[in-house]
Amino acid sequence: MAQHDYSIANQTAASLRTDLNNVLSAIVSNNSGATAPADTYANMFWYDTTANILKMRNEADDAWVNIGYVDQTADAFRILDNTQVTNTSGTQTGLLGDQATATWETGTGTTESLVSPAKVKAAIDSQVTTTFVNTAIAGSSVGNVGTYAFLVNTGSTASDPGNTTSASNLRYFGIRDTQLANVGNLVGSVVSAGTWRCMGQALNGSTNAGGTLWLRIA
Repeated sequence: MAQHDYSIANQTAASLRTDLNNVLSAIVSNNSGATAPADTYANMFWYDTTANILKMRNEADDAWVNIGYVDQTADAFRILDNTQVTNTSGTQTGLLGDQATATWETGTGTTESLVSPAKVKAAIDSQVTTTFVNTAIAGSSVGNVGTYAFLVNTGSTASDPGNTTSASNLRYFGIRDTQLANVGNLVGSVVSAGTWRCMGQALNGSTNAGGTLWLRIA
């Protein structure tokens, strides 16, 4: 650890040699020390040994810019959270950091970023339970975006769906909310046009008949 004022004064040969060695020591150690150098210059480096942060002086010589964290235990360099990714013109194109949960849940953010699996799950859950389901409930109509449809292969009798691909044997049951209340028994009705996502399948014994649960997403 060494710091210097980077000013070589007139002095004897022995003192000059000591002064030069001190300057070189400061240079090779990136002006390291527990506190900032007393004499600063634009674009100079300082390794803060208290915080283990490598810093650089700004062009105006009035503030320090954090460059990165040096993990002295693992002997590794760490990128700081919320570090912007930019192009060569300085325009931000991404972010190395985890953005606010609300940004992921609303789905309105356009900045590329690192994100935890938990926030991805929260964003998906938010869209399914809030946007899709509540919109459908407000519409009071089975078949709206956000409602579920259970398509069953009824076969010859209600108790034994049978294993047939006949379109006439498909029946539609609409489910209007996540608590499975207000189940609409729409036997024989036509499934509403739209985009549906398969959520699961229920088989009827060894016949591989039964039904599939669908969620309308668009």
